[in-house]
Amino acid sequence: MAKGDKKLETRKRIIDAASRSFRKNGFAGIGVDGIAKEAGVTSGAFYSHLGSKQNAFDTALIAGLDEVIEAIPKFQAENKNWVETFSRYYLGQEHINDLSCGCAMTTLSPEVVKCNVTTHALYQKKMTHIVELIADGLINTAESERIANAWSLLGILIGGLTIARAVEDDIVVEKIASSIIATAISLAD
Repeated sequence: MAKGDKKLETRKRIIDAASRSFRKNGFAGIGVDGIAKEAGVTSGAFYSHLGSKQNAFDTALIAGLDEVIEAIPKFQAENKNWVETFSRYYLGQEHINDLSCGCAMTTLSPEVVKCNVTTHALYQKKMTHIVELIADGLINTAESERIANAWSLLGILIGGLTIARAVEDDIVVEKIASSIIATAISLAD
């Protein structure tokens, strides 16, 4: 493997480890040493690639939101009733149970609230792009209502996933998920 390829692979491992760690533990719940250990690198390598914990968070945030940006058009292209399919995936048991690989919108949004204006701006730019993608797929909705419905859809899904993750009773989790899914579908009609 070429030196440049190895460096890129190491950087990707660090970003992936940071993403999993921040999603699972929050910004305050994991340090540089923990992220480096998770990535299988030294703390020096972490700093060499990302410079700071805040930069690692911003990079992980961008990567996580880019996952959503890539996923939305795929859901739209592959499913006639893409909002229902996406909502069922989003509030599915696997997504509910897996904090470290779950959606960055749900796990990292509360962390962004505590960050600096630069992080807020990165977040806003990515979330606005996600909303525009969702709005483009709401073809049964009046054009003038698409952006509002897209924000509502995101808010309902993110909030629903947060609540579902916070309760312990599987029956309650299922009630939350089915209620949120029904409401999400109604926004696409």
